[in-house]
Amino acid sequence: MFDLVYPAQETGLAWWPVAVVIVTLIVLNVVNNRVAPQTHYLLWAFGGSVLLLAIGLLDGNTWTDMGLGWAYLLPGLIWAAASIGLITAIYLIGSAFKRTRTAFHDERMGTLSGGRMVFQALVEVPFGTVLLEEIAFRAVLLSMLIRRFGLVWGIVLSSIVFGLWHILPSIGTHEQNPALGSVAGQGRRGNIIAVALSVLTTSIAGVLFAFLRLLSGSVLAPMGFHWATNGLGYAFSWLLIRERDRRRARHRRAVREKLDRRRAEREDGSP
Repeated sequence: MFDLVYPAQETGLAWWPVAVVIVTLIVLNVVNNRVAPQTHYLLWAFGGSVLLLAIGLLDGNTWTDMGLGWAYLLPGLIWAAASIGLITAIYLIGSAFKRTRTAFHDERMGTLSGGRMVFQALVEVPFGTVLLEEIAFRAVLLSMLIRRFGLVWGIVLSSIVFGLWHILPSIGTHEQNPALGSVAGQGRRGNIIAVALSVLTTSIAGVLFAFLRLLSGSVLAPMGFHWATNGLGYAFSWLLIRERDRRRARHRRAVREKLDRRRAEREDGSP
């Protein structure tokens, strides 16, 4: 029903270009999460994407091999738009129910101003996180691994590396998300469980993103899904936390007003 678009497997290809890509990803991961997490993030992401594409081209991958061929631009856009619509619907439904609403509460979002949240959702996520990760994992690495190990192992290995990529950014997330914290627990054990869950879920997401890339022939498809998951997730989290805080503030005011009325009534009734 659907034709997958991917490069043919070849024999005798050197392994060291893949190692170069892995080392580059490790360096970028450490820089973005530990060395300079708040400094020139977009520049690092763009520069890393260009470097990885250069490695991919020097390895013999074509633009089409990496999901960047012009012939697949329109299918990629269609799949991306459909993915964004699907994620939006899921988030709207999930945020409408109390049981699932807390899953969106990332307390880091609650500290952001409206302008900062918009910048993060519409600039940093698509042109930083999504650009770098999709070029790295669904364009360059996936193509290189498929050419060496075949389709199945290419998908599996690139997805596992994608999962491991999320170890550093997932440390401490159980303290910021109440839903995750309730599952993982607290302390060191909770942190380990939260990191393990992050690696597992993002590895599974890597498989989904890879199939979107292969089904559409374009890396734009997983880019759309990836942005919707992260960018819209941040926006929904910010909005829901703001609404929660407003409800709490109204409740506190109502309690104070009730206490003030009772105090006034007691004073009026005193001899």
